[in-house]
Amino acid sequence: MKEKLAIGVIGCGYWGPNLIRNFLSLDGSTVKTVCDLSEQRLAHIKLLYPAVATTTDVGVIFRDPGIDAVAIATPVHSHFILAKSALTSGKHVFIEKPMASSVAQCEELNVLAAKKGLTLMVGHTFIYSAPVKKIKELLDSGEMGNIYYLSSQRLNLGLFQHDINVAWDLAAHDISIILHLFQSMPISVSCQGKAHITRGIEDVTVISMDFSSSEFAMVTSSWLDPHKVRKLVIVGSRKMIVYDDIEPIEKIKIYDKSVRVPEHYDLFGEFAYSYHYGDVLSPYFKMSEPVHNECLHFLDCIRNAFPCLSGGKEGLDVVRILEAATASLRSNSSKIMLHESTHSHVAGEDCAATDKNE
Repeated sequence: MKEKLAIGVIGCGYWGPNLIRNFLSLDGSTVKTVCDLSEQRLAHIKLLYPAVATTTDVGVIFRDPGIDAVAIATPVHSHFILAKSALTSGKHVFIEKPMASSVAQCEELNVLAAKKGLTLMVGHTFIYSAPVKKIKELLDSGEMGNIYYLSSQRLNLGLFQHDINVAWDLAAHDISIILHLFQSMPISVSCQGKAHITRGIEDVTVISMDFSSSEFAMVTSSWLDPHKVRKLVIVGSRKMIVYDDIEPIEKIKIYDKSVRVPEHYDLFGEFAYSYHYGDVLSPYFKMSEPVHNECLHFLDCIRNAFPCLSGGKEGLDVVRILEAATASLRSNSSKIMLHESTHSHVAGEDCAATDKNE
């Protein structure tokens, strides 16, 4: 295999430049061509990286035998057709989250990648972050005890999307983190939400997930909050974790707090909950850029035929939950059993059953 894998990047709007910068900085890759519909964005990339070719014709990347892999950072509705074309052209594929607009599309991409023997990876960026890696270590060690529930908040003012609601945009991050930490799929999903600004596109949602091992998770997402919030709380039977990504230094705090029920009692008067209060610890871990880590992982998976930490299966799992959340929104926030969810709930379709403007 070549010393440097040549990457073609499709999309250089909001997130694409981060991928371009990181693939160019790695010893094992270079960016050969960047494609975007905006000549202005391409001119900006050319100014930053004169050696990188630019084009508005995506076919240039697919037809180039010198390009080994394609990174896709475009609106969600275009993920499927672009990834399918890249795989058909024999290119390894990295797709930003969410993987595609429906479960059916994700399944087709997985089948095609397996048939072609190509690496298919999804940009679940936060599972490559140092704080999430540390939290995973803490959960795997058993230090937290039995996990009762997880609560995640991802809130800010904007950026409003026009083709997907806030769950598909923001909650996708939190769902990927939760699945990575729990290493299991929920058995049911329910979702509440409202569309205040753009008819049919919810700008605030709350997703609830029940897991078979009694764990429970809640994900709150909003484009309409006055504060930027990136917080994850995990409550265990022995200890509790608060991960605040906005904090500059002490991003993780471990609280030695718990509630204990007496094992034996004869009279009601003898029954009393015991509240344990211990120390608060902020563990040290070396920070690194998650995008850098995931780009490096993508290259390693290509070179060594490793299964990706956020491969096509993981991308499919996240979309399956988002699709179930959409089904719940359409059915008055009813609980959707995952095995009952269909493949008809596509991102970007009108899901305004709870639209206040109706």
